Amino acid sequence: MSTLTQKKGVGAVLWDYLTTVDHKKIAILYLIAGGFFFLVGGLEALLIRIQLAIPNNDFVSAGVYNEILTMHGTTMIFLAAMPLLFALMNAVVPLQIGARDVAFPFLNSLGFWLFFFGGVFLNLSWFLDGAPDAGWTSYASLAIQSEGHGVDFYLLGLQVSGLGTLIAGINFLVTIINMRAPGMTYMRMPLFTWTTFVASALILFAFPALTVGLALLMFDRLFGTAFFDAGLGGNTVIYEHLFWIFGHPEVYILVLPAFGIFSDILPVFSRKRLFGYSSMVFATVLIGFLGFMVWAHHMFTTGLGPIANAIFAVATMAIAVPTGIKIFNWLFTIWGGSIKFTSPMLWSVAFIPSFVMGGVTGVMLAAAAADYQYHDTYFVVAHFHYVIVGGVVFSIFAGTVYWWPKMFGKMLNEFLNKVTFVFFFIGFHLTFFIQHFLGLWGMPRRIFTFLPGQGLDMANFVSTVGAFFMAVATIILLINIIYTSIKGDKVGDDPWGDGRTLEWAVASPPAEYNFKQTPLVRGLDALWVEKMAGNKGMTPAEPLGDIHMPNGSILPFIMSLGLFVASFGLLYREDYGWAFPLIIVGFIITFGAMFFRSIIDDHGYHIHKEDLLKEEKGGKA
Repeated sequence: MSTLTQKKGVGAVLWDYLTTVDHKKIAILYLIAGGFFFLVGGLEALLIRIQLAIPNNDFVSAGVYNEILTMHGTTMIFLAAMPLLFALMNAVVPLQIGARDVAFPFLNSLGFWLFFFGGVFLNLSWFLDGAPDAGWTSYASLAIQSEGHGVDFYLLGLQVSGLGTLIAGINFLVTIINMRAPGMTYMRMPLFTWTTFVASALILFAFPALTVGLALLMFDRLFGTAFFDAGLGGNTVIYEHLFWIFGHPEVYILVLPAFGIFSDILPVFSRKRLFGYSSMVFATVLIGFLGFMVWAHHMFTTGLGPIANAIFAVATMAIAVPTGIKIFNWLFTIWGGSIKFTSPMLWSVAFIPSFVMGGVTGVMLAAAAADYQYHDTYFVVAHFHYVIVGGVVFSIFAGTVYWWPKMFGKMLNEFLNKVTFVFFFIGFHLTFFIQHFLGLWGMPRRIFTFLPGQGLDMANFVSTVGAFFMAVATIILLINIIYTSIKGDKVGDDPWGDGRTLEWAVASPPAEYNFKQTPLVRGLDALWVEKMAGNKGMTPAEPLGDIHMPNGSILPFIMSLGLFVASFGLLYREDYGWAFPLIIVGFIITFGAMFFRSIIDDHGYHIHKEDLLKEEKGGKA
């Protein structure tokens, strides 16, 4: 980006990114925005651990602690983990399937800006009426009674952001189904593309449940309806069902792409094919299917009865089978390989035991009778952090370091990468391993302080020290990014030297059109097949010709801005006279931009064959 800034000027670069529909630039936008929210969520985590470092701490009040706790979970799940994975999906998936872009470039841009404005709206609550304080799940029994507008920020912000996620999921589904290069059959797709495909299908079916739950809760909060208000005849448990029908597939929406990242990295640095490719694909699909059949294990203590509890307990334990298949296949991939312990490989190898620990405690929690004891303790906090951090966050670090040279044309400093890994890995296990024992010793979840003399002092202090180790690791990564942007050397098409999939067949960073000629895929690990045949690059599936590309557009930004404005009007419609007109203005902006989009004659533009030939010879097209 620094080179681009020098060539174009800051204003031109800003306009370029505001109007871009190029999947690679949208990946960078997701990476920047998701990275920012990751830092915000991490700061909130540090505040939680500082408060719990010693007994009877008064670092923050109980009310502020509830806000920090709520915003930490919400930010990390919705505004950090998902967009960072979307960054990698946007950067890599179209390249892996030999496509020139996603199916709907305009919608791709719209999906990002909806997520971004939803996230900004939610975090503005800190500076206005106070942040939401009903937990990241925002259970209706707490949310309806919450004072101020904090929960309203949560409800409106997540609906706007969630709409962007739904659009992105549909876009990836259509892209993978329709835009694969000739020869790229489903059973030749890289695992990261497969897991993106299944996760996108989960988004398509899971997010509407969340949207309905949030919308009905918004009606209860803003318009006085009684869907979930028990005092008016509503049923608060129905909200829990709606949330977790989304919430458990959401775990797999995050974890499956993480599995795909590791499945692409391990073969490269083991210099072997992925062991059991077919079984990995079927295990991925099975996990996606079973992910919709286990949601009520979050509700064992709500009184669903022994039959429902037994059914969901069995289904939850069953999902360990396809996950176990994956674990063994990764181990067999490494076994006997010529292993290179690069930083992506370190994250990938460390992930396996870390995630297995989270899986084992998940099976413990799946036993309904035992869950009555574990449920409201720090044992559950330890479990889901081992799954989300030990699985998803490890994969984000691994994938970012692995594909960074492909996205930016420069390799991150490998020594600093490994220092980041050491600090984060130690900090992660220091923070969360001890929390299993805190839970077994009886420390409840969601409490803002604890009494001395309960045997919890040292374990909480150790956990807090671990959190600071992870903070140091994140700072080192930021230093690495800044250092590399300024000093880093440019890299070639395949900087790791052992690339197996199609993204390593194009320039780093790729040209706007990705491939001059659509590649012909002749087997699994398409680039490796060509390397083994002695070819320098991919065999083209078509003659060189003109390439059609879509025009950029400011309309996705404007549409999202309109919903952002309307959300403020909805929030304050009873408090201020100017708020109701704000709703009208916001919807006029959004629907006006949609109408304008429908009438403009936008056929894109062509990159001509002559320009491509000129560029190939080193001229300026």
